[in-house]
Parts: sequence; C-alpha cells; structure tokens
Amino acid sequence: METYSLLREFADSWMLLFLFVFFLGIVFWVFRPGSKKTYAETANIPFQHDDKPYIDEEAQK
Repeated sequence: METYSLLREFADSWMLLFLFVFFLGIVFWVFRPGSKKTYAETANIPFQHDDKPYIDEEAQK
C-alpha cells in the first residue's frame, strides 16, 4: 500500500473519530456547569474601563 492511500484511509476513519471526540470534549469543557462565572468575567474585559475614555499617553508626548 502506498503512503498516500494509507494516510488517506487513516484520516477518513480514525483521525475523523479522534477529532470528533476532541470537539465534543471542548464543547463539554466550555459548557460545563462551573464555567459560567469564568467566561462571564472574560467576556466583560472590553467593558472593564467603560466609565472613562482611553487616553494614549504615548501619542500625546
């Protein structure tokens, strides 16, 4: 069996199964019950200093 055919057969079967299980693992990790607080804090990082405008001190010099 030539290399291309062997790798193609592997990619079509076992690697596809591995990547699907890996994807499901990531989805489970993100939507697990205890992760809501972590991701809520991370999602609000852009709005952390929303009460005052950003001033670029380097550009003013």
